[in-house]
Amino acid sequence: MSIRDRLFAAVFDKVMAPMEEAGLAAWRAEVMADLAGTVVDIGSGTGANLAHVPPTVDRLILTDPSAPMLEHLRARLDEVPDGVDVEVVRAPATSLPLGDGEADAVTSMLVLCSVPDVQAVLAEVRRVLKPGGTFAFIEHVAADDKPDRLRWQRRADHVWPHVAGGCRLTRRTGDDIAAAGFEVDDLTRESARKAFPLVRTMIRGRAISPT
Repeated sequence: MSIRDRLFAAVFDKVMAPMEEAGLAAWRAEVMADLAGTVVDIGSGTGANLAHVPPTVDRLILTDPSAPMLEHLRARLDEVPDGVDVEVVRAPATSLPLGDGEADAVTSMLVLCSVPDVQAVLAEVRRVLKPGGTFAFIEHVAADDKPDRLRWQRRADHVWPHVAGGCRLTRRTGDDIAAAGFEVDDLTRESARKAFPLVRTMIRGRAISPT
C-alpha cells in the first residue's frame, strides 16, 4: 500500500466536493434510480454512490482494487438504506466476485477512464450481468465537440494519468460500451459544472446487456 495511494484516497472527497454539490450527486441519483435486486458497483472508491442506492436493491456488492479507498468507504456504509445486504470486496473490475449472470445491474461512476483495459472490464460486466441487465454509468470523455479542449486533453494525457490515479482524458467511452455489445438506450452528454476543464465533458446513462 503506497503513500501515494493513501494520499489520493485522503484528498479524493475534498477534490470532488464542488462537482458533487454542483450536480454530479444528482446525476448519480438519476442513473441509479429504480435499480433493483443484486447490484454490483465497480470502482466504488470512497463511497460516493452509497447515498444514492435505492431501497429496491436487495444485495449490494461494492468493489475497488484500492485498500485505502475502501477504508474510507467502510466508514460510510450507514448511508446505504436499511435492509440492503452489503458486501465490500477488494477486487479489480476485471475480476468481479460473482458468477455468470448473477447481477441485475452494474454501476460504474468515473471508473472506466482509469482502468488499463476498458474492453476487458466491459466484458467482465457483461459476464456478471443477467441477460437484459442494466449497466448504469457516468464517465468523462474526450471533448470531441470542443476542439480546443480536446487539443489540451491530448497534450495533457501523457502526464495526467501519473497524477490522477491512471485517469485517461481522451477515451470515447460511449463508443466502447456500444462496441462491447451493450444496447445504449439512454445517454446524455453534458458539461459538468465545477469540474476541472480537462474532465468537464461527461456522459451518463444506461445500457442493456444482450439477451
